[in-house]
Amino acid sequence: MLIDAHCHLDFPEFDDDRDAMFERARAVGVGHFMVPGTTRERWPAVLALSKRADVTISLGLHPYFMDRHREGDVEALAQALDEHPEVKALGECGIDARFEESLDDQWALFNAQLRLAKSRQLPVVIHCVHTNDKVSQRLRQLDLPAGGLIHAFAGSPDQAWKFLDLGFVVGLGGAVTYERAQRLWRAVKSLPEDGFVLETDSPDMPLCGHQGQRNEPARIGQVCEMVAQLRGETPAAIAAQSTATARRVFGLS
Repeated sequence: MLIDAHCHLDFPEFDDDRDAMFERARAVGVGHFMVPGTTRERWPAVLALSKRADVTISLGLHPYFMDRHREGDVEALAQALDEHPEVKALGECGIDARFEESLDDQWALFNAQLRLAKSRQLPVVIHCVHTNDKVSQRLRQLDLPAGGLIHAFAGSPDQAWKFLDLGFVVGLGGAVTYERAQRLWRAVKSLPEDGFVLETDSPDMPLCGHQGQRNEPARIGQVCEMVAQLRGETPAAIAAQSTATARRVFGLS
């Protein structure tokens, strides 16, 4: 069984065929889905998905949506974590350096969420774009006991190992299917078998050959095949390693 360790199945892109999307995923061996929250307004939809036995969730405030976050959101997040034990991690949160105008606010929001995760001893799901070194430095300063996931990792082997040494694992998704991702390919080859999980980031991060199309969990098998090819292992072995690691990081039974 495969676990899609990061997929936004609450997003409106799936409103017209969400049940069919789940069926397509199950048909190719995807048996569980990790769904992260992105904004306070989306949390109810994420919580609703958690009623499914095959869905585990996290809640957070995503740096891409800084214009949607409001005063009091961090306090609301703390309350939601206390009221909903089904939330197994905090996130998606993090830093996206493509949006320079909001970087100061991103760091303030990220730091507040990291402190909250540490106080609740929850793993953290981190969005980290063009800022691997600064984020790993901040994580080292905080020494988070539960670690977490560096979602959509696209860095170097050295950057990957900095995260691993801090108790985090890296998420491998559609980016590995592109031949231009040579640095990422080197990182994938360097990882220990318990240092990564497979993910799709559906509906985003389309795979090579599917550019411009909505992504969905059924395509995680192609990610698995590419990772297996890079590491010289079988897809079955990669699937087993990823699933075991996802279960460990998120405390799945």
